[in-house]
Amino acid sequence: MGAWGALAFDNDPANDWAYDLDGVADLSLVESALADVEAVGDDYLELDVASNALAATEVLARLRGRPGYSNPYTAKVDQWVAAHPEQPSGELVERATAVLDRIVTAPSELRELWDETPTAEEWRRGVEDLRSRLVG
Repeated sequence: MGAWGALAFDNDPANDWAYDLDGVADLSLVESALADVEAVGDDYLELDVASNALAATEVLARLRGRPGYSNPYTAKVDQWVAAHPEQPSGELVERATAVLDRIVTAPSELRELWDETPTAEEWRRGVEDLRSRLVG
């Protein structure tokens, strides 16, 4: 899976996605990550698509002033958020909340992979914490 922890940026796909933030000055990358999950519908949700959407949702929570945690993997995101203090719309927050629901609902490769680990509950708690910070 390329993950070293249960938080949104504790994996390779999310970190790669976060580096792409430097190329945008708006929420287009965030919207695109959410749209990728929405396009899947009830079909199988691939790992990278879900990981990117979790990262995008984390950006939204941070833009709303609710970072929750900071570590070396969030530094580039925190810098981007500080430089682009755009408040996400209510519609975008609603979309992100629905995307979080989809990520933890089968069929989801990310959920399946976490379910195979002894830290699955830690991952679920992390997603729920992200949800509460997003909508809080």
